[in-house]
Amino acid sequence: MHTKTPMSGRPESEREGIKETGVFSMCLAVPARILEIRSNGMGVADHAGVRREISLMLLDDVAVGDYVIIHAGFAIHKIDEAEAKEALEYLKLMAEELPPDLDLH
Repeated sequence: MHTKTPMSGRPESEREGIKETGVFSMCLAVPARILEIRSNGMGVADHAGVRREISLMLLDDVAVGDYVIIHAGFAIHKIDEAEAKEALEYLKLMAEELPPDLDLH
């Protein structure tokens, strides 16, 4: 998921590209449940009904059914189911507040 943020506080090098659109894209870390673990350090996770391939190389002892935080395609932190569900609910509430014409891609 991407969100748009204002230019303030950004280095000048980033501001040049931002000036054209007035916004800066930012990736969020999101919770997901591990569906499959592959032998090459990769796995498949489900985030809000979307399946995606992710890297599991940064975590030890991950099992199918575990919940993790994913950022930039990497599982970076294990969390429990209650934390995952709470985070997903907050993300859903935030998405409901976005303008319907906002491009998130």
